[in-house]
Amino acid sequence: MSEHELRVSKIRDGTVIDHVEAGQALNVLAILGIDGAEGFGVSVGMNVPSDRLGRKDIVKVEDRELSQSEVDVLSLIAPEATINIVRDFEVVEKNRVTRPEGVTGVLSCPNRNCITNADEPIETRFDVVADGVRCDYCATILRSDIAEHIDV
Repeated sequence: MSEHELRVSKIRDGTVIDHVEAGQALNVLAILGIDGAEGFGVSVGMNVPSDRLGRKDIVKVEDRELSQSEVDVLSLIAPEATINIVRDFEVVEKNRVTRPEGVTGVLSCPNRNCITNADEPIETRFDVVADGVRCDYCATILRSDIAEHIDV
C-alpha cells in the first residue's frame, strides 16, 4: 500500500478529526464518550504518515457532529487538529480547532488540596495558557498530562 492510498474508507455522514498528535486518538474517543456501545461507526488511524506532523492519528465518527464544548476540549490535547464535517460523502465544512480562553467542568485538578477536590459543590475552571491550563482556584498548571485529567 502506498502512502497516498486510503487506509480507511470514506464515511457518508459524520465527523473526521484529522491531524491529531500521534498517540492521542484513544484520548479523543474518551473525550467524545465513545466506547463502542453507542452504535456509531468509528474508524481510527494511529501513527499514519503526515507531511505536517510527521506522524498523526485520525478519528472518523459516522452519523455524529461534535458540539463546540467537545471541540474546545479536543483543542487542549490536539491543538493542530482539523474538524471535517462530512455529508453525503463530501466534506462540507473544514475547521482548525482553536483553543478557548478557558474550560469549565471538563478537567479535574491534580492538586489534591484544591477546593475542587474537597467534596464541595464547585465546578472546576481552568484558564488556557501558553504552556497548558491553569486552575482558577489553586493556580496549578497542567502541561503535558492534560488528557489524564479529562473528566467528561
